[in-house]
Amino acid sequence: MDEQQLDQESWAILTQRILQLEQAGLVKRTFRRLDPQRQIAIVDAILYEAGEKGIKTIGISEVAARAGVAVGSMYQYFPNRQGMIDFAIDLSVHYLIDAVELYRQYLDSYSLYDGLLAFVNAGVEMSRTQQGMLRFYGRAAYQGDPELSERVVKPVADCFYSLVRDLLEKARARGEIRADVDIEAITRLINTLLIISGDCQLFPYLNTYMNLLSPEISPDRINLAMVSMLQAGIGAHSTTE
Repeated sequence: MDEQQLDQESWAILTQRILQLEQAGLVKRTFRRLDPQRQIAIVDAILYEAGEKGIKTIGISEVAARAGVAVGSMYQYFPNRQGMIDFAIDLSVHYLIDAVELYRQYLDSYSLYDGLLAFVNAGVEMSRTQQGMLRFYGRAAYQGDPELSERVVKPVADCFYSLVRDLLEKARARGEIRADVDIEAITRLINTLLIISGDCQLFPYLNTYMNLLSPEISPDRINLAMVSMLQAGIGAHSTTE
């Protein structure tokens, strides 16, 4: 996988999405004229504050302070507080979905098991570089806000599920897994295992409960054990006896 090419493609898609949100009135042209690092810092600050305090109490002054920009500049970038919030949420949701779709074209050339490992590892790595997005999605996924569940969690979760289902369908067509495997059930199971593996690395409080990782048990060791278990359970040369 060419990471530099992937980054370039991701940024091109993100830039196009910003333009669409500008046309929808959620962000002003002045934001698009900022350099990429400044744009990312502002979006990250919005999401961090939303993850910390919730979207109903987030304030423009706190976002400005975290992003390192003047409060007045924020009003040059966004029409109002709600526009700022809607912009950041929409951009982050589509950023994740677009990133998954970009990875999909690369994962098609992998075996099922290499593809699953690449997917979870890339997801963890990307999340660690986007602390605001990570905090926001953690709140959305694990605190049960109905608005965020429908608006944020479900579209991203559906995208993850679709990719895993696609990998399994193609693996079965290549003869990597047995023809009798229940694709619907195994997709949901594998998707859940990937989420647990990734989120226990990203959210220590979840690992405290799940007890998945320890100083002696690394994420790589867990992921390799997971793949070995899947190969034994659904691989074309496995047996149910």
